[in-house]
Amino acid sequence: MNISIITVGKLKEKYLKQGIAEYTKRLSAYAKVQEIEVSDEKAPENLSEADMLLVKQKEGERILAKISPDTHVIALAIQGKQRTSEAFARELDQLATYGKSKIAFVIGGSLGLSDDVMKRADDTISFSKMTFPHQLMKLVLCEQIYRAYRINRNEPYHK
Repeated sequence: MNISIITVGKLKEKYLKQGIAEYTKRLSAYAKVQEIEVSDEKAPENLSEADMLLVKQKEGERILAKISPDTHVIALAIQGKQRTSEAFARELDQLATYGKSKIAFVIGGSLGLSDDVMKRADDTISFSKMTFPHQLMKLVLCEQIYRAYRINRNEPYHK
């Protein structure tokens, strides 16, 4: 399985980088994981609705340029489908079973994902109705992917 984690913006926080590095190292026993960061669009604090759409569109174009046509895309979005860790594990297992060897998880910037990225997504996932920093979601996503592989192989992992 080839897993890409596509994020907007550069991760700066050392503690998040360390956590992500730990989980991607653990995941290397199960899948090839690639982290792809696209630059975020510089924008002032108080944007108009039109400016927000433009920022998301530009970031979306950068994201879509990193996704090949044969990739199964899962967008992280607050309005996405919530599921248990076990259900997520089953879904990843089913993707592998049915020949989807390339999966891209997409995490948008502070304004979210563009409509074009959401249309390209084959599925959506939400980890909570709460809003989290997108940098933190990358760490949570890595942990949940690792947990899914452990679940699918009936290997012990803390609950």
